[in-house]
Amino acid sequence: MLSAVEPKLDTDNQTVYFRCIAGCPGKHSIFDVIYTCPSCGSLLEVHHEREPLKKRDASQWKQLFDSRVGTTQWPHGSGVWGMREWVVPALTDDNVVSMFEGNTNLFWAERLGQQLGVPDLWIKLCGNSHTGSFKDLGMTVLVSVVKQMMAQGSPVKAVACASTGDTSAALAAYAAYAGIPAIIFLPAGKVSTAQLIQPVANGAHVLALDTDFDGCMKIVQEVTQDNSIYLANSMNSLRIEGQKTVGIEIIRQFEWEVPDWIIIPVGNLGNISALYKGFQLMMDLGLISRMPRLVAAQAAKANPFYESFKNGFKEKVSMTAQQTLANAIRIGDPVSYAKATKAIVETDGIVEQATENELAAAAAHADLTGMFTCPHTGVALAVLTKLLKRGVIKSDDKTVVISTAHGLKFTDFKVGYHESTLEEVTSQYANPAVHLPARVDAVKAEIEKRLMH
Repeated sequence: MLSAVEPKLDTDNQTVYFRCIAGCPGKHSIFDVIYTCPSCGSLLEVHHEREPLKKRDASQWKQLFDSRVGTTQWPHGSGVWGMREWVVPALTDDNVVSMFEGNTNLFWAERLGQQLGVPDLWIKLCGNSHTGSFKDLGMTVLVSVVKQMMAQGSPVKAVACASTGDTSAALAAYAAYAGIPAIIFLPAGKVSTAQLIQPVANGAHVLALDTDFDGCMKIVQEVTQDNSIYLANSMNSLRIEGQKTVGIEIIRQFEWEVPDWIIIPVGNLGNISALYKGFQLMMDLGLISRMPRLVAAQAAKANPFYESFKNGFKEKVSMTAQQTLANAIRIGDPVSYAKATKAIVETDGIVEQATENELAAAAAHADLTGMFTCPHTGVALAVLTKLLKRGVIKSDDKTVVISTAHGLKFTDFKVGYHESTLEEVTSQYANPAVHLPARVDAVKAEIEKRLMH
């Protein structure tokens, strides 16, 4: 039986490096300030050479990762750093910036599943994390690498990102923990109060710009041309290394069995790219023998990937994203398009959309079974409902919906739904509080009326 303190494999900068996703030759250190291929401008990916990793067989990897879950030994108790050999093996313990992210609940949505007609329904609650979203998984990796870069004399002095809310919260928290300045670019008036206050409270330099996310993204890319400010958006492949662990974690929680479907809400497309990357690594190392089918769920008002899917990915569709309740995925020009396209094609996946009314209804329905869903999870649940009705997902399929953020970040959305004030939404599950006089007879009458229904 392998222990959690077993020495690391001989994996270093020579076996883990950036390379071009379009196939251009060249290896680039993950500790260099570089985001795109110098030859063609395509995105980079962190590549792990497989041969060093094959020094352990599949059963040994499973035993090692299982042995680390929940440990207090630094940093293996983290759901990300418990898989450090598959993430950034060259990172030293002293430079790991972790809040023991990951290891989130894979929730059996028994009652909701029965109501929808898919009893084997599971919700991966990624919002049960330090800053309340799955973005923590990627940010622990990126900020840790930056800390090591700075320790090695890099000119980097700060980290920066454009965000619709969750990315900024994660970056600000991890940067504050590491003592690294963070600069946040937000689209003014387009993020929830709860999301805005997180980077403010963590001491980040918050800049609210009169534009949308795509406009913020263009500006942050310009600002980070100066190598003293490091780009922390998902076009930086280090983020993907942390986010890919959610897929590995799901398989581990299923005792290394593969579900039939995984549905995930998408905007900039880094998350579904990361899922695929984790599954591909497990396939290559023999831990699994098949891929789950991946479903990318988009809001109909910000659906460029859905439109690209409809044309068979013959060309990338970009658009000006419209206002949507799912504001974290209000993105019209997704950066990780090429990676996400591969994820859908290689897993025989699907891209589907949900209207404002559909996503709000799906979120409210799930809440009535004990959940507290963010609007983006509502998008994924609405897409699940559509695919079930069409017979694409079968009643006996093991299905996972990834809940990307905690519902408490979106209380304005919840209040608006139950007060029936959301545009384009018919609040069929509205359950507003009832104000009554402080009299027992009035209270009893109201209770009787409600319980009769």
